[in-house]
Amino acid sequence: MYHRFNENKYPSTNIQMDIFHQQMIMIKNLNYEFYDPKLFLSEFHEPKKEKKILITIDDGFKSFYTEAWPYLKKNKIPFILFISTEPIGKNGYMSWNEIKEIEQSEFGYIGHHSHTHNYLIEMDYSEFVNDIETATRIFKKNLGYMPPIFSYPFGEYSKEMKEYISKNFEVGFGQHSGVIDVNKDKFELPRFPINEKYGNLKRFESLIKYMPLEYISLTPEEKKLNDNDNPPEIIVKFFSEQKNINNITCYSNDGGEWKKPDLNFENNNLKINFKEKFLPRRGRINCSLNDNGNWRWFGTQFTIKKD
Repeated sequence: MYHRFNENKYPSTNIQMDIFHQQMIMIKNLNYEFYDPKLFLSEFHEPKKEKKILITIDDGFKSFYTEAWPYLKKNKIPFILFISTEPIGKNGYMSWNEIKEIEQSEFGYIGHHSHTHNYLIEMDYSEFVNDIETATRIFKKNLGYMPPIFSYPFGEYSKEMKEYISKNFEVGFGQHSGVIDVNKDKFELPRFPINEKYGNLKRFESLIKYMPLEYISLTPEEKKLNDNDNPPEIIVKFFSEQKNINNITCYSNDGGEWKKPDLNFENNNLKINFKEKFLPRRGRINCSLNDNGNWRWFGTQFTIKKD
């Protein structure tokens, strides 16, 4: 997941183009295919024999158009560009003509990223629905259709929001880290964030080599925490075929610092017990497993309501 390109004053969301070039070359040199978003949708429920890499970019910043788009176009690398409709044409953002240029290419796909890109999880439900429907009307007016792929702004969503997205879109992406597999919830799909801090080539190579840590279910389904359910009690139910689950290592940022939570294993279930409450605004948990030399990964994210 990318945002800005060659915008040095935004290191948390920026990637340098020379590093981006090297990342794309690394994907090719490791013999991974770039995933065409249309095939990603049509093949989602089919078991995969080979890993493919899906490139996504959020927000439609101007720097994507001026810096990354020429490279992606020249090399015909498919990607999804998630657009929020309210900022279009404003300073620092792409115009409709630029968005249409990408949409009309063979490998650039437009995704739905709300209208305002506000903290939708803080809105009343009717406000949230109105924000999404406003963007939908604008997309239909300018592109002639509603993009079927959704990305939650800031990766934040509640159970109620996810239920709405599931009835109106084909898939929904969050911002928690992980590898997509056929068993993942289609409306809270993970992505690895790539920026100046977390985009160095050594880490990038590790990310694209990770395998999914597949599971049957992860509870709680509600990802919006109030004070009385913070910290949550997470239970992950794994498939019986998954071996070595006792070797899973997890890290969480409860209490505002990354640490190892307490893990309890029973049969194929993993219970994650946190030592402290998660602090506003987001709580994250990442787990990995060395499965006979193959590193597997999953993550999840909670949004913590401020007092």
